[in-house]
Amino acid sequence: MFGAIALIAIGVAALLLIRTEETVAQRAAAMRAFDQRAREASDALEEARVGQHGYVAAGQGEAFWIARVTASSEALSAALEALSGAATTSSRTAIEEARASANEFGNIDQRVREYLTSGQPLMAADIIFTEGSDMAATATRQVETARLAEHQVFDRDVADLRIQQATILGAAAAVVALVVLLLIPVRRTVKAPALEESSVSIAPARLVAPPPAPAPVPATPATTVNSLMRSAALLATDFGRVTDLDELTRLLGRAADVLDASGLMVWMGSVSGGDLRPVLAHGYSSQVLARIPPVPRAADNAAAKAYRSGTLQIVLARPGAAIGAVVAPILSADGCIGALSAEIRGGSETSEVVQSIAAIFASHLAGVLAATPAAEISDTRTA
Repeated sequence: MFGAIALIAIGVAALLLIRTEETVAQRAAAMRAFDQRAREASDALEEARVGQHGYVAAGQGEAFWIARVTASSEALSAALEALSGAATTSSRTAIEEARASANEFGNIDQRVREYLTSGQPLMAADIIFTEGSDMAATATRQVETARLAEHQVFDRDVADLRIQQATILGAAAAVVALVVLLLIPVRRTVKAPALEESSVSIAPARLVAPPPAPAPVPATPATTVNSLMRSAALLATDFGRVTDLDELTRLLGRAADVLDASGLMVWMGSVSGGDLRPVLAHGYSSQVLARIPPVPRAADNAAAKAYRSGTLQIVLARPGAAIGAVVAPILSADGCIGALSAEIRGGSETSEVVQSIAAIFASHLAGVLAATPAAEISDTRTA
C-alpha cells in the first residue's frame, strides 16, 4: 500500500511538471512571436522614415520612394495589428498608442506627397525632417515599450510556474520520504522485565509495596527466571509436606538458595498485634539470635512495617554495601501473624522475581505456622 502511495505521488508530480513545462514552452513561443512582430514593426517604421527622406533627395525619384513608403506602411499596419491581437493588458495600451502614431505618420506622409505634387519640395522636406522623423521615432519607442512590458509579464509568469514546480517536487519528495520511513523495518525485542512480570503475575498485588526510586537492576535472562520459578515451585510443594520444625528449617535453607539470600529469618507475632520474635532462621548463629530483642509492632523498621501494613517491604542496599533486604508479611485467614525477612545479595532486592518468590514462601509459611502451636516454635532454630 505504501509503495502504491509513493508511485501515485510520483506519477501526479510528473504529470503536473509536464503540464507546467508545456505551459512555459507555450509562453516562450508566444514571446518569441511577439518579439518578431515588434521587430517587423520597428523595421517597417525605419524603412518608411528613410523612404520619406528619399522624397527630397537626388537619385531614384519620388515614385520609387513613394512605393517603398507605401509598402512599409502596409507592413507596419499588419505588424501592429498582429501585436494588438497578441498583447496582454500590460502592453495593450502601448500598442494602441503605437497604432495611433503610425496613423499620424501616414497623415504626415500624405501631406508631404501633396507638397511634392504642388512643387513645394522645401515645405515637404521641412515636414519630413521634423514631424515625420519625430512621429516615426515616437512610434518606435511605443513598440519597444510594449515589447518590454510583454517580457516583464513573461518573466513573472515563468517565475510563478517555476515556484509551482518546486512546490510539486517538494510535496512529492515529502510523500516518498514519509513512505520510506514507514517501510524501514524496526526490530522489536521483548525485555526481560516483561517476562518477569508475566512469570510472577500470580503474586497478590497487595503484597508488593513499590520502593522509593529503586536502583536499576540488570535484566534477568529468561532461562534464569524459568530456573528460579521451577525451584520455587518444587520448594512450595515441599512446604505443603513439612511435618516438623527441623524439616521446616531445612526448607528455609533451600529458600535462601533460591533467593540468593545470605540469611532468612521468620518473625512471629499475633493477629492481635503482639511483639515480633524470631522463631526460625537460616544463616545466623545462635549467639546472634539470642541477642535479638522482640520488635514492637510500632517499631520503625521493615519487619514491623510489613507486620503492620500486611505489604511487602524492601530495604535497598546502601552505597558501598552489597546486601539489601526483602520483608514479606506472613498472612493468615485472620490477619498478619508475622514476617519473613531475607538479606539479598547482589542488589536483587528490587527484582520483581525475587520479591514475588519471597511472597510465595511467606504465604506457605503462613499455612505451616498457623497449624503449629506457638509453644513448639518458641525455641528459635538455627541452620
